[in-house]
This record gives sequence, structure tokens and C-alpha cells, in this order.
Amino acid sequence: MIIGSCLCGRIQYQYDGSIDEVAVCHCNKCKKAQGGPFATNAPIKFKQLTFISGCHLLKTFFSSENKKRVFCSNCGSLLYSQRTDIPETIRLRLGTVTEGYIPEPNYEIFCESKSGWFSAYPERVRYKKNKI
Repeated sequence: MIIGSCLCGRIQYQYDGSIDEVAVCHCNKCKKAQGGPFATNAPIKFKQLTFISGCHLLKTFFSSENKKRVFCSNCGSLLYSQRTDIPETIRLRLGTVTEGYIPEPNYEIFCESKSGWFSAYPERVRYKKNKI
């Protein structure tokens, strides 16, 4: 089981499953949404995610025609993203996880957009575009 929350703690969630795949995304949209050099996320089954509190604070922003980013309207923490063409899968932002096992990242995507000043994990598998 994975438990997490937004920065202010008003939104809390539980994921009844394991995280088996972890991606580091260097795309420009993720960098801007996270306010950092990358986003670390995991594809999970949306139907296994339960919001324990703060559902009314969830806010959605479409960063592209088919991709929405869901965040806390109080503190701004990005919780997950979801594509309209694969609604059963979301990409949970792993910085919001407070309890549960998170494995090392499996790969990096959109490496052509990687911040030139950031360098880590040179041995990790890298893709120019999204793995999907």
C-alpha cells in the first residue's frame, strides 16, 4: 500500500497496489509543473487510488489537448497526470508519497529536454521521447 498527500496535507490518498515502474521525465512541461529539473512518476491503475480526504480541493489543468494535471487548489502540489486516451492509468507524482515502497527509477524520458546543468545517474536507460 502507498499513502501520500499534498504539501498542505489537506488532500490525502491511498493506493492499493504496488509501484513497479518509475520514470524520470525531463520534458519541459513536467519541469515547469514541478518547478525542478524533472518529474519522478509512476504509472498506476486509477481505480486502485482512493482519496481519503480533500477530494473537493482537486483542481485540473489541461497542459495539452489530451493530458490533464491534477493538483491541490490550496497548496498547488501536483498529485498526478492523466491522458484522456488511457484514462485507466495515471502517473502518480512520487514526491507526494509519504509511506510505502518506491523502487529506483527504471528509465528517463524526454532526455533531449534535460536541463544542461543537471547530471545524475548516467547508467540509467534513457529515451529521447516518451517510452510509451
